Amino acid sequence: MQRTDFQRAVLRWFDQHGRTNLPWQQNISPYRVWVSEIMLQQTQVTTVIPYFERFMDSFPTVQSLAAAPLDEVLHHWTGLGYYARARNMYKAAQIVCDQYKGHFPSSMDKLCDLPGIGRSTAAAISSIAFKIPATILDGNVKRVLARYSAIAGWPGKADVVQQLWQVAENFTPQERIADYTQAMMDLGATTCTRASPNCSQCPLVDSCIAYAQGNQSAYPGKKPKKKLPVRNSYFLLIHNQQGEILLQQNPPAGLWGGLWVLPQVECQADIVDTCASLGLSVVNQQVNAVQRHTFSHFHLDYQPIVIEVKDCAKAVSAGNNQVWYNPQKPLSLGMPAPVLALLHPQ
Repeated sequence: MQRTDFQRAVLRWFDQHGRTNLPWQQNISPYRVWVSEIMLQQTQVTTVIPYFERFMDSFPTVQSLAAAPLDEVLHHWTGLGYYARARNMYKAAQIVCDQYKGHFPSSMDKLCDLPGIGRSTAAAISSIAFKIPATILDGNVKRVLARYSAIAGWPGKADVVQQLWQVAENFTPQERIADYTQAMMDLGATTCTRASPNCSQCPLVDSCIAYAQGNQSAYPGKKPKKKLPVRNSYFLLIHNQQGEILLQQNPPAGLWGGLWVLPQVECQADIVDTCASLGLSVVNQQVNAVQRHTFSHFHLDYQPIVIEVKDCAKAVSAGNNQVWYNPQKPLSLGMPAPVLALLHPQ
């Protein structure tokens, strides 16, 4: 299929079947496109929609995001995972306000200079918000093009992704760039899906090499499997006499950076000493079943232990990156999903 034929086929399909009612497609602005694209990284559309709507209610402009406390931003991100995205968004919002007077730059180079914005995300902002031709290559588009051109190998490999970029750039049009960008993402998300692609409804089926081979599932290649290591920890739900639970804030960098978490120990025998170091005397302990949370690079097996303490003289305060949290009167704090689930069990 020639380049122009490819573009026309995709755009005709989009005019009939493309998604137009997603919340970030209403009142389009560089800010709204940016927030949606960051949230959609490694996260399904159905999961993102309520988060996006709540985020926009609280931070309707880049200025309001830049001026908000980081805790408030992380609180709105709780449950989405990959919290570095939120921290980078916060930094980028401040740069946009400080260096660009609250207006997103339209050039790819300047967009890519902002924390958390890579080549494909910058292209989405440029093409959708500014109508400037730019090539995207998110996970959905990689899948469409890998099958269409029968590009073998895992797209995380440099040589494979380079081939995909070349194909994507070749097909990117100069006209209707916003519609084309959305069309390619929609095609991968709704038709050329990872499992059971609906090839009969695909506008590219007649020229798709993977379809001709009858081997759609082979493309794109899968990431090489690696056995994840397991780490173990005890999560301490330390209750004071008022029924509040102690939380501590992690340092800004590292795992769950900047989030509020439960105190942790690696050995159950360390619980009493840990509480004593906080000026707390243990009255009772209740050990609960081990649970697992999986990160991209390891499994965390954690055992919640409910601990009742008597308050002692040492101060436990927000000034020490610690706070007593009342689940009945929740604070707007950013927390990882496992901690939130323990504090507010269903």
